[in-house]
Amino acid sequence: CCGSRGASKASRRFYVATQRDQHLTVPLPGIKVSAGGPHMYQDVHVTKLPSGLVIASLENYSPASRIGVLVRAGSRYETMDNLGVTHLLRLAASLTTKGASAFRICRGVEAVGGSLSVSSSRETMAYTVDCLRDHIDTVMEYLINVTTAPEFRPWEVSDLTARVKLDKELAKQSLQIGVIENLHAAAYKNALSNSLYCPDYMLGQITADQMHTFVQNNFTSARMALVGLGVDHAVLKQVGEQFLNIRSGTGTVGSKAVYRGGEQRHHSGGGLVHAVVASESASATSAEATAFSILQHVLGAGPRVKRGSNTTSTLSQAISKVTAQPFDASAFSANYTDSGLFGVYTICQANAAKDVIKAAVGQVNDIAQGNLAAADLSRAKNQLTAEYLMSIENSEGLMEAIGSQVLAEGTYHSPEAVTQKINAVSSADVVNVAKKFMSGKKTMASSGHLVNTPFVDEI
Repeated sequence: CCGSRGASKASRRFYVATQRDQHLTVPLPGIKVSAGGPHMYQDVHVTKLPSGLVIASLENYSPASRIGVLVRAGSRYETMDNLGVTHLLRLAASLTTKGASAFRICRGVEAVGGSLSVSSSRETMAYTVDCLRDHIDTVMEYLINVTTAPEFRPWEVSDLTARVKLDKELAKQSLQIGVIENLHAAAYKNALSNSLYCPDYMLGQITADQMHTFVQNNFTSARMALVGLGVDHAVLKQVGEQFLNIRSGTGTVGSKAVYRGGEQRHHSGGGLVHAVVASESASATSAEATAFSILQHVLGAGPRVKRGSNTTSTLSQAISKVTAQPFDASAFSANYTDSGLFGVYTICQANAAKDVIKAAVGQVNDIAQGNLAAADLSRAKNQLTAEYLMSIENSEGLMEAIGSQVLAEGTYHSPEAVTQKINAVSSADVVNVAKKFMSGKKTMASSGHLVNTPFVDEI
């Protein structure tokens, strides 16, 4: 990441109605609208080019713009020979490209008050630039360079090793990150078992040629989406047609995730135990995915009050009956294109681990037996709806929502459609996914002082 983050905070919607009767379905005075067909202002426009590249935009007339290139090139597409390559790619975004040096990229983005950042998940890499609207052309040049023309000079790649080590050390400081990484490693035989971080034995072993090969195989037009907020769709489409039609084909297909179930235990000092028990759930685009999200909020997806104890969640209420010691519990959910994980995550004192974990799983079983109060279902739907709507109120969340949908499905679902889908989930649907969790083969990951932590086959 390089440049100032100051501009990104300005990329929310800035509307000022000068008259009480001025509607937001028309542009504000002084805003130039591109020639062409009639516009539906504040609607997301989606275009799929013959190359497979998907372009999506929302012209919200914000003085700050955000543009991102999303690529289906996450860690699941790594092979045994290049494990950790996406971690290096994430850190290599500010290195020299064929069109600009590392200094020029950093200096150029800073000069216009913008920012360039890169994030990655198990399925996607996202390159994002933020800038004031007047400087879109400048930052787009660097975004195109970084995504289509990386050079990966061997000496620059070699210098990344220290940064990779630092990244891993920072990640190790979070027990939760380690537990979730171990959960995926235990749950899957392939693909989704790959870590977001470079394995220790691969540090310094990934070459510039391996990075070039990975980019060549995965950064193809058919695996990309170009998403813009605060930018005219016609302009974005022109950029996509001119610069991102770089490679045809679908690239590396990648293997289908194979769920196996299993267990990983990490013994360490301290008096706490972090543990998650999960089963295979549903893919991100399946009908069950929404039901699992509602089940997550029925159980408790985290405190709703800052520094709160989440005492109103059904998980917390169930666990509080078996221990008087402090604890934290929430439901865990992750959905991918061909699989998903759902489970319960607990943090507690080592001597109470057995009772706490069994009580958490028992609460899911209680719902699977049909014990789901109408008030709890209504509360969960309200929380999920509010969480979704609040997430798309800022540019970062809206970009993620639009990008993930158009990259996976080639289309965008409006907030109205998403909320209707949430409201359509019935009590029986939630009970059925709870039954799926209980009947599915379990995966467990735990870390801490595990003297009183049960094994997965004892739960």
